[in-house]
Amino acid sequence: MAKEYKVTAARLEGLQEELKYLKTVREKEVAAQIKEARSFGDLSENSEYDEAKNEQGKLYSRIAEIENILANAVVIAEEPVADDAANVGSKVRVKDEETGEEEEYTIVGSQEADPMNGRVSEDSPFGSALIGKTVGEKFSFEAPIGTLTYQVLAID
Repeated sequence: MAKEYKVTAARLEGLQEELKYLKTVREKEVAAQIKEARSFGDLSENSEYDEAKNEQGKLYSRIAEIENILANAVVIAEEPVADDAANVGSKVRVKDEETGEEEEYTIVGSQEADPMNGRVSEDSPFGSALIGKTVGEKFSFEAPIGTLTYQVLAID
């Protein structure tokens, strides 16, 4: 069974637009680069040709990746579920039990994760430990620096 990719409607639209751009504009640009590089002569010693072919490989790899994501995408609501537990789409404020620091995160699908900007994947150790927790509840998870414990302060 293929892996499901949980994405918001906005992310899904962005991927569709990127795929369209790659298949139309970018593919023609790379084909033109290859054509130009071929005109330089001997392909065995032609670094421009090698670079253009590498670029073509990266392009086709990205197209295949996006097509796979789109084929297995599950659109999630950006609004949290009606209950009071943390879920994908929830904005959660937590407190680090060791340092006392408060932080705010939005739980998102793996394709939209951006921890530096407060968007954690539900598949990450932190995100998966947070799923299902309610306000006031403490949770722990394993991180590279050891076990971390947080308390849920608010869920929006």
